[in-house]
Amino acid sequence: MTTVTYSVPSISCMHCVHTIQNEVGELAGIQSVKADAASKKVEIVFDAPASEDKIKTLLAQINYPVA
Repeated sequence: MTTVTYSVPSISCMHCVHTIQNEVGELAGIQSVKADAASKKVEIVFDAPASEDKIKTLLAQINYPVA
């Protein structure tokens, strides 16, 4: 299991948090997603077949690119 924390400057409200947690949470292999509007950080725990590339690509697609 791998845990990564990304800085995502475009998180501004709870709607952003909800969107990120729902969208990333649907990727195969994702164990947990915790987004925080105050710190603008996203912590993701995952196993294969999820990967950092897939996660970063998805975040960019939903307009929350990693800094």
